[in-house]
Amino acid sequence: MLLQKATRKKSKLRLNLSAPSGAGKTYSALLLAKGLVSDWSKIAVIDTENGSASLYEHLGEFNTIDLAPPFTPERYIQAIDACLAGGMECIIIDSSSHEWNGAGGCIEINEHLAQAKYRGNTWSAWNETTPRHDAFVNKVLQCPVHVITCTRSKMETIMGEDKKVKKVGMKDVQREGWEYELTVSLSIDRDTHTAIASKDRTELFEGLDPFVITEATGVKIKEWCEKGVDVALRDNEINQAITNLANCTTVDELKTFKSTLPAYVVDSNEFKLAGNKRYAQVKDIISTIEDVLDRDLATHDNEINATIVEQA
Repeated sequence: MLLQKATRKKSKLRLNLSAPSGAGKTYSALLLAKGLVSDWSKIAVIDTENGSASLYEHLGEFNTIDLAPPFTPERYIQAIDACLAGGMECIIIDSSSHEWNGAGGCIEINEHLAQAKYRGNTWSAWNETTPRHDAFVNKVLQCPVHVITCTRSKMETIMGEDKKVKKVGMKDVQREGWEYELTVSLSIDRDTHTAIASKDRTELFEGLDPFVITEATGVKIKEWCEKGVDVALRDNEINQAITNLANCTTVDELKTFKSTLPAYVVDSNEFKLAGNKRYAQVKDIISTIEDVLDRDLATHDNEINATIVEQA
């Protein structure tokens, strides 16, 4: 367990779009994805909405996986793996709501388990269902590419300020707390098709007036994702620096070498441990050399003294 300085790393987006039916979740997700990766051929939609993503094929040549019932967490995971195997750089899950409350989704799975194994006790059945749902959530969170999820929200009818009746999305059809697992969660209004942030770790949308999601929105988020340290590059530099420590044979050489390295290498625990180890080795080498020199000098002095005695 190592304590180290907090470092902002480059990251992949985990974004949720929440809206009632007809608000434009799929269209908005596609525009976001295009801004994120710039290449339609690197975008895939896991479509549980009866092929609705294909209605937007005029936007570009993106890929789709039509996912039919049962909407088990495992089938979602398999679909994500298929996208990764195909070299996709952004995966849109449209919609994640079916994994929770669709045919064969977690709610239905739990009901069947309760009846089959727990005498109708749904509370006990969640001991088996929850790990399956968590596996899906973890797959999304740990995915090495950008992931955009779409969730349906339950609609309610309200009276607007203009005295007109309108339908609004109230609660996401997913397990409670779903949006808090992600980087950004945007809610889209059904009538205006504008979005507001309900959660935003990027701080790009906090305090903004409702806005229309465009490709430029994806570009903006991409720039945020790419700020910070490239973890793979950083690790390579640290490993190379550790290898090069072997070339330092004096304390002064170690100090000079250290001064040429970037702070994130010098401050890394791996380099600190290797540097301290090499420093100790160099000190031992120097100490050994000094001992040898001392012995040689003593031997030389003894030989001289012996010669003087003999000559006397």
